[in-house]
Amino acid sequence: MFNQARSKLMKTIRRVAFSSLAVAVLFGPGGCAEMSAQDKSTSIDAGADAIGVANLPDGSSVGTVGGAPVGGVIGHDVGKK
Repeated sequence: MFNQARSKLMKTIRRVAFSSLAVAVLFGPGGCAEMSAQDKSTSIDAGADAIGVANLPDGSSVGTVGGAPVGGVIGHDVGKK
C-alpha cells in the first residue's frame, strides 16, 4: 500500500515538474526580448549558478539563494563587453 501511494506521488511530482518546465520554455524567451546583452548575461548566470549550487551533493536552499547573486554579479561583469 505504501509503494502505491509513493508511486502516485512521484508521478504527480514528475507531471508538475514537466508542466513547469514547459511553461518556462514557452513563455521565458518572450520576457527577454527587450533585454540588453548585459541583462541577459546577468539573468542567465544567476539562474545557472542557483541551479548548479542546488544540485551539489549537500546543496541547501541557503547555498542556492547565496549562489544566485554571485552568478548574477559574474554575468553582469561578463556582459559588459
